[in-house]
Amino acid sequence: MNETLKTLMERRSCRSYKSDPVPAEILDQILEAGTFAATGMGKQSPIMIAVTDQKVRDRLSRMNADVMGANNDPFYGAPTVIVVLADKAVPTYLYDGSLVMGNLMNAAHSLGIASCWIHRAKEEFASEEGKAILKELGIEGDYEGIGHCILGYAAQENKTAAPRKDHYIYRI
Repeated sequence: MNETLKTLMERRSCRSYKSDPVPAEILDQILEAGTFAATGMGKQSPIMIAVTDQKVRDRLSRMNADVMGANNDPFYGAPTVIVVLADKAVPTYLYDGSLVMGNLMNAAHSLGIASCWIHRAKEEFASEEGKAILKELGIEGDYEGIGHCILGYAAQENKTAAPRKDHYIYRI
């Protein structure tokens, strides 16, 4: 099996991380892979915010937990968060951002980094606090949060894949 297919079939979502940071050179490769995700008509509607600063990461974690009405760390201790947002003016923005998320997670796995897609970015960045973060970064426009790609080193071994469901594929 070639390496690409192996990556696609072996990647799993991780929900327990070590505190070790993701090296900058590896993070850069993961981010670059995100920029090569397919987008509708090549419009490249998504943007990514790479968060490695502990205070900002913890602020986003708190905001995310608030959306759920929870008091835990929805980022499972992952030291790095990539927030993916996309420009709502582009009709395919939701799909474009989702493909970026997929590229990020698959690239991370191929480089030995664990990942998981965490939702509620939409609600976070629709809030006044979320809008203020974007403004602080100089990001203008009508962006919607698509997801958080949390990254780090797994604290446990990957679980094996669940069996694929019957009738997953139909052929005509």
